[in-house]
Amino acid sequence: MEKINQALFLFLNASEHPSVALVMLAQGLADYAIWIAPAVLILGWLRGNESIRRLMLEATASGLAALLINQMIGLVWQHPRPFMMGLGHTLMSHVADSSFPSDHLTLLWAVSFSFLMHRRTRAAGATLALLGLPIAWARIYLGVHFPLDMAGAAMVAGFSAWLCAREGYRLVEPALRLITAVYRVLFAPFIRRGWMKQ
Repeated sequence: MEKINQALFLFLNASEHPSVALVMLAQGLADYAIWIAPAVLILGWLRGNESIRRLMLEATASGLAALLINQMIGLVWQHPRPFMMGLGHTLMSHVADSSFPSDHLTLLWAVSFSFLMHRRTRAAGATLALLGLPIAWARIYLGVHFPLDMAGAAMVAGFSAWLCAREGYRLVEPALRLITAVYRVLFAPFIRRGWMKQ
């Protein structure tokens, strides 16, 4: 399996003399596209009603739980990144920690898979899930991840989204009440002007 993983990496990784435009595109996707997920969560909270806010909190819990699972995997099994093995070409700096699974993709897909489990957020979930594909390519292309790191991210994200959909109400309901109360106090002037929903 590791040989297939490395062969796929070398196929997708940048060449020795890559296109400047392609490198810039990959760097933008690899570094900045992930911020779309928290932006969607915040916008959903600010513009949504209570049921939408509940789904935003469930998706947030899914993302955080997935990242925690990743940390646990990293403690149990350290898999080197391509540049730590002297493999391929590395076009972005990254700390030399375990590559499996990808934290970027795990977070994005944990949020998107959570959205996919509910009819009202399914379109946003599908859009975010598809956005993960070019991000996955970019991080492999730039030399900081292997393809199997992305497959691992999908598995962790799927499990986390399922777990939070099934058991998340234990955390989401009390968190919703607390966060809503704090939100209404902190943003009272904006709520009164109608800029934000109560």
